[in-house]
Amino acid sequence: MGTESKRQQRFAGVIQQDLAELFLRDGKNWAPGAFITVTKVRVTPDLAIARVYLSFLNTNTAKTDIASIKAKVSEIRYKLGARIKNQARIVPDLEFFLDDTNEYVEHMDRLFDEISKEPRQPD
Repeated sequence: MGTESKRQQRFAGVIQQDLAELFLRDGKNWAPGAFITVTKVRVTPDLAIARVYLSFLNTNTAKTDIASIKAKVSEIRYKLGARIKNQARIVPDLEFFLDDTNEYVEHMDRLFDEISKEPRQPD
């Protein structure tokens, strides 16, 4: 995938900000008990599809929560459209993905901790 144009980056930023506000306000309806963060938004060159990466905090059911959000995609898209109607001609189709970067970082930290606890071999 090539680099994104300035237009794509700007549009992705608008979508990210508005979705973040939507999830802050209405996220408890879509994923009860979870704090949802929009970590990244990537937009296709024709601005028709937005790939949204979500991170979940305070939950052990992230996979279930992302499935719940995917089931509500038309409602989320409608609410996004109401927010960006003056800034965009079209409301992109939304594709949601689980951003597991935090889990990966925690896993790597645990591995490094285990390595540091092992006795050193003499040279």
